[in-house]
Amino acid sequence: MPLLASLQPHLASVPIEMQVLFIGAVYLGSLIISHYSIRIGIPAILGVLVLGLLININALNVTHEEVEKLQLFALALLLFYAGLKTDLKAIRGFLNYGLMLAVGGVALSTLVLGVGLQWLGSNDAGAIQLGLGQAHAMPLGVAVLIASCLGSTDTGPTVSVLRQVGRLMPERVRHLLEFESAVNDPSALISFEICTLLFVASPGGAGLSNLQMLDTVVSGLIQQFSSGLLLGVVFGFLARWVINRFVDEKEQLLVVAMSIAFLTYGFTHQAGGSGFVAVYVAGLFMANLHYRNPEVNHEALQEVLAPFNTMTEISIFLLCGLLVNPMDLTPNLGLGVGAALLLMLVARPVSVLCFQPWSPFSRRESVLISWCGMRGAVPLALSFKVVQVIPTLRGVPADLTPTLAANAQSIVFIVVILNLLIEGLSLPPLCRWLNGRAAPGLSS
Repeated sequence: MPLLASLQPHLASVPIEMQVLFIGAVYLGSLIISHYSIRIGIPAILGVLVLGLLININALNVTHEEVEKLQLFALALLLFYAGLKTDLKAIRGFLNYGLMLAVGGVALSTLVLGVGLQWLGSNDAGAIQLGLGQAHAMPLGVAVLIASCLGSTDTGPTVSVLRQVGRLMPERVRHLLEFESAVNDPSALISFEICTLLFVASPGGAGLSNLQMLDTVVSGLIQQFSSGLLLGVVFGFLARWVINRFVDEKEQLLVVAMSIAFLTYGFTHQAGGSGFVAVYVAGLFMANLHYRNPEVNHEALQEVLAPFNTMTEISIFLLCGLLVNPMDLTPNLGLGVGAALLLMLVARPVSVLCFQPWSPFSRRESVLISWCGMRGAVPLALSFKVVQVIPTLRGVPADLTPTLAANAQSIVFIVVILNLLIEGLSLPPLCRWLNGRAAPGLSS
């Protein structure tokens, strides 16, 4: 192993021309494999992930810290685009239910999956091997952090697969899924921050009681959320002023959108607020405001930013596939499969069906909604953050943190792959079956 490590090249040692050539070839390959992935009925983004795994350049020694910085830009753009995709008019009539599902559903599924993961990694569940030697139990903090990574759904793969069944998908169900996936991105990130604050050892918190620590966590979250909300609104209206004052043609909207996204995140973070909440709120306001130029609307904003959103998603999946060593996945395959089944068959359905009393949808439609819970770019991006957080957890032995961090990322990776594969292949036939058994009024 040391000899092999000494032969591994660093990225800086590769000529820039070769790096450019490699990047071009990889992205062209991602386009080709996306085409064939759709034809065989799986999400295109899963094909990109598999391509990254097949190429695998883990030997280039790109660090998790470097990848995390890239993921930060990616998450800011993804959340901003999620805000732009949130058309409040399209979900009129079930806005409250959509918010319940996007906020409460994330919290509930995180709780269920976190408890289930700890049980799967315990002796009661057959002591699934975690690669920890004699220590088989998974710490609660690690289990909850993994679950919080997987809280966000991705409507991109879902809509991509459901295009195959066309009108068999009820239009209002499609609108709900798009709204839920847009709102639960910031919800999942807030959930991740809550879990981090609850389980990470605070430098000044050694003498604090549990109640005092909880009060500190809650007050910190309220400050971050309120600051993010306020500054998101401010930058949303600033974007409207800039567009009305300086934009002369539609193509310039791209410059405005990307500038506002990064300005909003950076300024809010420096002000002590949640930059992710702020960029989502800014995008939401931009999409639902009226502008002086009639050609500027939420559809125009989405249109100019859509290619960059697609590029961002592809980049996240490629990075994960390129940098995660497939051999590191095998020790966690059992727990990853168990977590994926727990997520799809228990956590996601529970998080949907618990809100059925407030749902305007039929039970058949709710079954379809509960199965449309594909995980995508946000969980994979957060998996790199987990690697940095786990060594700071309270009560976790320092000698086990490297193994736990690697296992946590592998579990998230396995769950995302299985989730995309199983739901991607089964959604079209499930949609046809439910539509065939439903009453004629099902399709909205």
